[in-house]
Amino acid sequence: MAAFRDIEEVSQGLLSLLSANRAEAQQRRLLGRHEQILERLLETQDGAEQRLQETLAAEEEVAQSLLHSKERNCQGNAELQQLEAELQRAAEDDARLQASLLQLTGEQQELRELEADLERQERDVDEDTTVIIPSAVYVAQLYHRISKIEWDYESEPGVIKGIHHGPSVAQPIHLDSTQLSQKFISDYLWSLVDTEWQP
Repeated sequence: MAAFRDIEEVSQGLLSLLSANRAEAQQRRLLGRHEQILERLLETQDGAEQRLQETLAAEEEVAQSLLHSKERNCQGNAELQQLEAELQRAAEDDARLQASLLQLTGEQQELRELEADLERQERDVDEDTTVIIPSAVYVAQLYHRISKIEWDYESEPGVIKGIHHGPSVAQPIHLDSTQLSQKFISDYLWSLVDTEWQP
């Protein structure tokens, strides 16, 4: 380094001055030059240290910037993966909804066909009952007038209950069809009816 060579020259000059016993003015001049060189050396060292600090700070800043860039890149990759997963889930949901819609459309069509079938059956039943019901009502009313039996329609299954309004007294009816034959029940009920002809 040039500064060290200058120091070496000054040192050798001082030695030669001391050994040769030269003039005091020359000693002062060399000492002044020595001080200047030392000051330059210290300034150069300070400047080098400052540049080194600036370089280290710049390197640290670049390293931090690179680290932040990597973190942002990783974060961007994670967000991209998350968005891809959400897109996949949305596609699966859409496929399920399409399948459900297709199934519901088929069920709706079946219900429409069933409704049309029920309407046809209802029209058929209406046509049949317009003929059957009046005759059935007539037979039921006729049987009630002849037998004078008032039936209890809220009795338990298998139990025949009612009241026979006879000529003098009302008589309760309570028959168990699980223990009695249909012939016996029919004969018993007809035995309650007054079959004498009264003009």
